[in-house]
Amino acid sequence: DADEDAGAGGLPEPLPYPAWLGRWPAAVGILAFAWVELVSSNGGDPSFLAICALVYFAVQLVGMSLYGVEPWSRNGDAFGVYFGLFASLAPLEARDGALWRRRPLSGATRITAGPGTVALLCVMIGTTSFDGFAGGPTWTDIAPDLASFFTDDLGLSSVRGLEITFTIGMLGACLAVFGLYRLGIAGMRSIGGDADGRQLARRFAHTLVPIALAYVVAHYFSLLAYQGQAVGYLISDPLGEGSDIFGTADATIDYGIIDANGVWYVQVVALILGHAAGLVLAHERALVMYRQARDATRSQYWMLAVMVGFTSLGLWLLSAGAT
Repeated sequence: DADEDAGAGGLPEPLPYPAWLGRWPAAVGILAFAWVELVSSNGGDPSFLAICALVYFAVQLVGMSLYGVEPWSRNGDAFGVYFGLFASLAPLEARDGALWRRRPLSGATRITAGPGTVALLCVMIGTTSFDGFAGGPTWTDIAPDLASFFTDDLGLSSVRGLEITFTIGMLGACLAVFGLYRLGIAGMRSIGGDADGRQLARRFAHTLVPIALAYVVAHYFSLLAYQGQAVGYLISDPLGEGSDIFGTADATIDYGIIDANGVWYVQVVALILGHAAGLVLAHERALVMYRQARDATRSQYWMLAVMVGFTSLGLWLLSAGAT
């Protein structure tokens, strides 16, 4: 039968998606995207971005060909997984061809945190944190000295020296987020239970999803509010040739749509709500895991410390970027 299908032009069945691979391809993909955006000296070059888009397309095509569209989209498609995690927080879900309501945050509790999930979430939070940190005075004091080591001592060009410097900074931010999270997990491990550190980290990984979303909203809200208006004239003249397809080519960006105070309030509210949601998810998971309510409560002292740490970090990044 297999020979007849092959002779008739039938496609072979996709391979089973490896359990050990998990969401590592998505983590690597988001990290690579952040590197292009925040580190690469060619990040604004259209030809370089076109090559990156083609490479991304090729990787997705190969992944879907090998493992099937759905398995790869759920695990390996960087942006599919990225936005899928955020979608788990929504009060609506698509099921059986219809739109259903569900309790807010309940979708996040169904996230299967396989290999690479914690790494992906730490990359999502860490890269956004570094983007804010890189605009503050602390990094501007550190970066020149570090870059001079690569240029003066190792003889690299100034461009390569800066790229390596910013790469180290971005990876350091991701590792710092991972370290803070694992510190909270280690504290919970001291309460007892049958789960080791790795298992606990995966079981509570979904609590990082609202934090990641809060960091994205806080960091990119002003960009969306202002530069998002550029769609008005770009859609009428997409190639920059003077066309006016929809009659909006003369539209401009209204920077008075929201003032600096308004942006600040949106950012602070997003951070507070995101971390509060993370605490709610963590407490719910603790009540499920621990047999005694007292142990569940004690375990959450550690998670509370982690959430306070993330909140403080977010607020510090906002204040550092505003100076």
